[in-house]
Amino acid sequence: MKKYVAEFIGTFILVFIGCGTAMTVGCDANNGCGYILTAFAFGLAIVAMAYSLGNISGGHVNPAVSLAVLINGGMDAKDFVGYVVAQCLGAFAGSGLLACIFGMGGLTDKTGGLGANAAPNIPFAIVVEIVLTCIFIMTILGVTSKKQSHGSFGGLVIGLTLVGIHIIGIGLTGTSVNPARSLAPAVLAAATGNAKPLSQLVAFIVGPFIGAALGAFIYKTLEADEKKK
Repeated sequence: MKKYVAEFIGTFILVFIGCGTAMTVGCDANNGCGYILTAFAFGLAIVAMAYSLGNISGGHVNPAVSLAVLINGGMDAKDFVGYVVAQCLGAFAGSGLLACIFGMGGLTDKTGGLGANAAPNIPFAIVVEIVLTCIFIMTILGVTSKKQSHGSFGGLVIGLTLVGIHIIGIGLTGTSVNPARSLAPAVLAAATGNAKPLSQLVAFIVGPFIGAALGAFIYKTLEADEKKK
């Protein structure tokens, strides 16, 4: 149960800090500062969770990461389901708190939808999310592999990778690579009258899951070839 609680807390913090920063500073194409601040907010949140909760649950805070770990043999199906449920609940808690804070404070949500993802069209978003998630997953599996000796720098490497992914991805899809992070803002935004994020939500669930499976497959294949040498 402690693992699931850790995943709930971790995903809550990721959404609260990452989406909250996006809501505060904006991520439009003309606001380069907002791009960078949001990218670092998501990346630094992951760094914090990796070092604070990583020893409890692994610090996945992302259903796509949990799927990759499942495929890679690092967890069983029961834990996978438990992790995903906890992550989604944490994301909803984070988005809900942001909605309350911005509402109570009379603040303007500069993203227009609780930091929800959006893209020109669904096929485009799926392709982008597959590529970005695949990169992220291969980094995570490589850094956390027992064969590697990244030591205490592993969490930092993962967090900085997420920063880079956001820098290129924000202008394309808002950057998801995390179905839970996309689900909660889209559903709550729709509840407040903004249905556009919800209409595109399928892309930010399908894309990251396919990217995670692809990343896990590529990494397992390369690692297996390396073991043969």
